[in-house]
Amino acid sequence: MAAAPAQDAARDAAFIETEVVRLWPGRAPGATADTTEQTPTMTIFRPQKGQANGAAVVVAPGGGYIELADNIEGRQVADWFASRGVTAFVLRYRYGPTARLPMPLLDGARAIRSIRADAAKYGIDPARVGMIGFSAGGHLSAMTAATADRGRATATDPVERQSSRPDFLILGYPWLEATVIDAQGHSPYCTFAGKGCDPKLYERFLPARAVTAAMPPTFIYHTSNDVVVKADGILRFYDALQAMGVATELHVFAKGSHGTGLGGSDPALARWPELMEHWLRANGVFRR
Repeated sequence: MAAAPAQDAARDAAFIETEVVRLWPGRAPGATADTTEQTPTMTIFRPQKGQANGAAVVVAPGGGYIELADNIEGRQVADWFASRGVTAFVLRYRYGPTARLPMPLLDGARAIRSIRADAAKYGIDPARVGMIGFSAGGHLSAMTAATADRGRATATDPVERQSSRPDFLILGYPWLEATVIDAQGHSPYCTFAGKGCDPKLYERFLPARAVTAAMPPTFIYHTSNDVVVKADGILRFYDALQAMGVATELHVFAKGSHGTGLGGSDPALARWPELMEHWLRANGVFRR
């Protein structure tokens, strides 16, 4: 007899082992308080025992840098990866008026470094640590990859000795041109951020301008009629990657609203994770 829905939910909850870790042992750089909003963390979702393949991924949910969509663009995505043997780390980066750019970017880089520093503890291959981000989390992920460094060999903190470069990058309807200033002197980022936000202070956080040949292989998913994040910005980013010779795969679906995560119930959009899985396998992420 088939299991009841409640039994299925209980089984699925037990299937993925979770743990929450802080990115810094003390107060994070730039933080002025020890509140939840100013304490970046990662929630770890481990594959079922015996199924881990050694790869890891940081999951950066969206939310306009004013909140986090940590279910549809966090937990659900982590479960998808963990069910395929990849240890997933959902990043709760800092956001809101007390954590404007570049503070969230510090959290993105620190997440990658932290996983590599504790690779042996997590049973992870430090050369297969990637990042996936949605909307604002896509902007964070793209900037993390574009501005990555090799770490500081002389740092007293062993985490800071690690590279912050993701080994693969996945972007779902990323908000890549959030900080672009329009003819009226406004930017989408400051529109979301609210009072006291000067667009000129954040214009430099534009991934397309930061792209280098050192960027990791990149997979991008978007839709043509997304009214929140226009597809043309993604196309400009794609062109910048191509100009630098970065291996890139881009899929732009005809229809689909912003914030759909893994595609939801839309039969067309639900295909994009399948395309992503083929890409991940082709790039050796799932190898044991």
